[in-house]
Amino acid sequence: MESSLRSKVVLVTGASSGIGRAAALALSHEGAIVVAAGRRAERLQTLVEEAPGEMVAMELDVTEPESVDQVVSAVVARFGRLDALVNNAGLMLAGMILNADTDEWVRMVETNLLGSMRVAHAALPHLIESHGSYVQVSSTSGRISSPGAAAYSATKFGITAFAESFRQEATPYGVRTIVVEPGFVATELVNHTTDPVMREAADRIGESMRTLQPEDIAAAVVYALGQPDHVAVNEILVRPTDQLH
Repeated sequence: MESSLRSKVVLVTGASSGIGRAAALALSHEGAIVVAAGRRAERLQTLVEEAPGEMVAMELDVTEPESVDQVVSAVVARFGRLDALVNNAGLMLAGMILNADTDEWVRMVETNLLGSMRVAHAALPHLIESHGSYVQVSSTSGRISSPGAAAYSATKFGITAFAESFRQEATPYGVRTIVVEPGFVATELVNHTTDPVMREAADRIGESMRTLQPEDIAAAVVYALGQPDHVAVNEILVRPTDQLH
């Protein structure tokens, strides 16, 4: 049976590693035309070479409005449409509030929250035209906060709220909104943390459970996007079996 994603044009942000990379490959396996976007050009090119189907790489910095507009415009100019956005770019800089480096808070807000909002805003007119789908990768940290994750959780709570407003505004136009909330995933995300105590804590948590793999979350993305047009899987929460919170 032919995949419903065949020949669909999908933009994946944060595609150079982790969940974004896995999602780009999984969608390519389903026959989608994938635009893999991110900051690390060499990694994107390697990804393109591994892809089983049509995939192009585009450099994207979601913290730069001009970069966002240029990439979305380039996708539509090249392929004539945009059928789905997988909004995945993000970073996690864990740390306690006391003695925090607030510049790290700014980086997370700029990337996780404002960056995702910018891409969604730029993509929306084209998703309306195609009756397409918006996938927002959030986190369990967008539901439950914890010590050391205050700023990160704030960005994830924020983007989950944004996605719900997006859903309500876009639904009348036939656009589906899908929020995917992963638990602990074995990716480079924890390596962004500069605080050695928080890095050690993250390593301990990872060693204490059977963590998710990026491919597990990519499968959830493919599942939601592959549903018939009248079916909107608005929210998918995916935790490791061993994760309590």
